[in-house]
Amino acid sequence: MIPDEVVEEVRTRADMVEVIGEVVSLKRSGKDWKGKCPFHDDRSPSFYVVPSKGFYNCFGCGESGDIFSFLMKRSGMDFNDAVKSLGARYGVEVREVGRGDADDDPLRIYYELNVFARDWFRSRLADPEVGAHARRYLEGRGVDAETAERFGLGFAPDDWRGLRDHAMASGYAEELLLEAGLLTTSERAPEPYDRFRNRIIFPIESVTGKVLGFGGRILGSDGRGAPKYLNSPETPVYQKGRTLYALGWNRNAIRRDEVALVVEGYMDVVALAAGGVGNAVATLGTAMTTEQATLLARYTQRALLLFDSDEAGLRATFRAGDVLLAAGVHPSVVSFPPGEDPDTVIRGEGVGGLRRYLNDAVDLLDRKVQLLDERGYFGSIDRTRRAVDKLLPTLRAVADPALRDMYVAKVSERTGVRRETLEEEVRRREASGLPASSGRDPSGPSESTGVGPRPGGFGRPSGSGRSGGMGGAARRRTRPSGWGLGLGPERQLLLVLLRARELVERAAERVGPEDFEDAEARELFQHLMDDPELAPDDPGLAPEVRERLMALLGDPEELDHTERVFEESVVRLLDRRLQRRREELERELRSAESPDEKRGILEALNTLQLERRGRWNVIRRGRRPGSNHPSDGTNR
Repeated sequence: MIPDEVVEEVRTRADMVEVIGEVVSLKRSGKDWKGKCPFHDDRSPSFYVVPSKGFYNCFGCGESGDIFSFLMKRSGMDFNDAVKSLGARYGVEVREVGRGDADDDPLRIYYELNVFARDWFRSRLADPEVGAHARRYLEGRGVDAETAERFGLGFAPDDWRGLRDHAMASGYAEELLLEAGLLTTSERAPEPYDRFRNRIIFPIESVTGKVLGFGGRILGSDGRGAPKYLNSPETPVYQKGRTLYALGWNRNAIRRDEVALVVEGYMDVVALAAGGVGNAVATLGTAMTTEQATLLARYTQRALLLFDSDEAGLRATFRAGDVLLAAGVHPSVVSFPPGEDPDTVIRGEGVGGLRRYLNDAVDLLDRKVQLLDERGYFGSIDRTRRAVDKLLPTLRAVADPALRDMYVAKVSERTGVRRETLEEEVRRREASGLPASSGRDPSGPSESTGVGPRPGGFGRPSGSGRSGGMGGAARRRTRPSGWGLGLGPERQLLLVLLRARELVERAAERVGPEDFEDAEARELFQHLMDDPELAPDDPGLAPEVRERLMALLGDPEELDHTERVFEESVVRLLDRRLQRRREELERELRSAESPDEKRGILEALNTLQLERRGRWNVIRRGRRPGSNHPSDGTNR
C-alpha cells in the first residue's frame, strides 16, 4: 500500500488539466474545462474537468472520478501504478509499505510531534488566564476567534520549558524536540529550552495539511532584543523555500479567483482572511524561490505582489516577480501609501479600499519602467544604458513567449535600443550562464552612493577586458591555482549558490563567512549574502574577488544533483566548525583538573560527536539535515 499522505501529495501536485488534456482536447468553460468524452462516442462536448475540486464528469455517459481513476480507466493501470506514474512525473517519491507497518514513514514522528505542539499552543491561547493577553492582541488586530481557529493560531507562553516539559511527559525525547526545531540551545543555558516564548504561533502546513513547522510573532518587547518574528529552522520535514504559507487553506479561492495575492508575512494573510479576502499566500522569511513559484503556478497564472513600498520591499518585489515570470505566472505590483501594508489597509479601509489598490496594480515591467522614469534614468545615454541593464533580468526571466515579445517591444520603445539587439543580448546571457545584470532593480541605492552597474557594453564587467561569456581557455586562465584541491566544500557551495541563487538565504541560515578559510571565498560569500544576484560588474568587488567570481561563473563542472551538492557542502563546512570546537574542547580537557570539569567537557565532546553523526546520517538517507539555529525571519 501507499501511505495516504503520499497519495494526497501526488494528487495535489499533479495538474489534472494537463494530464487529461493529453488525451482530450479541452477548452476553458468558465472556471472549468470541457471536451469530448474519451469513454464514449461523444458528438458534442459533454465531458467536464473541474480542477478546483479535483474531479471529472461526463454528462453523456456518466463516467466520473479523480485523476487516478482517469489513468486507471484510460490506461489500464491499477491504483498503485497510477500514483507512481503521476509521482514520477510531478516529483513525488512514492514508496509502498506493508499493511500494519507502524514504522512505514521515517518522517511520521516529526509530523506527529508538530501536531502535538500545535495543539498545545492552541490550548495555551484558549486558556482563560494564560492566553488572555494574546487573545486581546489578536482582537486588536482584527482577528476574530473563527479566523484564529481556521489558521490554527496558538500562543507560546513566556516560559522557558513549558512545551519541553509537556512533550517529554508525553513520551517525546528531548533529542527529537531539538531536531524538530521546537527546542533550542545556548552556551548560557544548562539544558535545551523552548524556541518559541511569548509569541503568537502560526502553524505552517503543507498543501495537504501536514504541520511542517511554526512561525511566532513576539507580543510587545521583552527587553532582550528578541527578533519580532521567529521561524522554525530547517528540519527533516520543513524547508521554507519549498512552502508558501496558507496555500493549503487558500488554494481553492486562488483557483476560483484566478489570481493569488502574494504578501510578506503571516499576519498579512490572516488579517486579509479576517477581512474577507481568502486568496493570499506568504513567503516564509525568504525571497521567492523557484520551488515556491512553481508550486503557485499549479493553481493560477496571475499574481499580485503586495510587498512594502520602501527600498527593501521594492527589491523583494522585483526579484519575486522575475522568479514568478520564469514559472509561467504573470505578476503585477500593488502599491500602498508609505507606511501602509495589506494588514493596515484591510483594517482601516475594508475590502472595498483594498480592492481599489488591487485594481490599480501595474504589470511588473511597467512598474520598473515607471520607477526608472521617475528617477531620471531616461534623461541621458549613460543613464538609459544603465536602465537597460536593470530591465534585462525581467526580459530574460519571462517564460511566456507572447509576453516576452511584448516586454521586448516595450523596452525597445522606451530605451531606443533595437529589439534585435535586446533579443540577442538576452540569448547571449542565457547561453553564458551570467545574470542579465547585477540584479539591482530600479529601487536600488541612489546614484549618490556610487553603487550600481557601471556604464559599458552589454554584460561587460567594468574594468575588465573579458566578455561575460568567457570561453574555455579564459575559464582556465582565471581559475586560481589550488582552487578545488584543499577547498572543496567552499568551492562547491559557491558554485551551487551562483547557479541556484534562491539557495543563498538558506545557506546563510546555516553557515557564515567565518566558516570559509579562504579569504577570497569568504568575501565572495559575504557579497552573495548582501546581494544574491551579485554579478562581476559590481563595483564593490575587489579585483581578486571579481576574478574568483568570474572563474566560478565560467566553471564547466556539471552539478547533476544541486540539492545534494548543496547539503553536502554545507555539512562539510559545519563539520569543520565542529572539528575546530572539538580540538578546543580536547585542549581544555588536557588542562582540566577537577572531575566535574572533565565530566562537563566529555559530555560536550559526546554531544558534538552525536551532532556530527546526525548530520551525515541524514545526508546518507537523502534528507536535509535539520538545524538548531533559529531563523529570525522577516515576516510582518
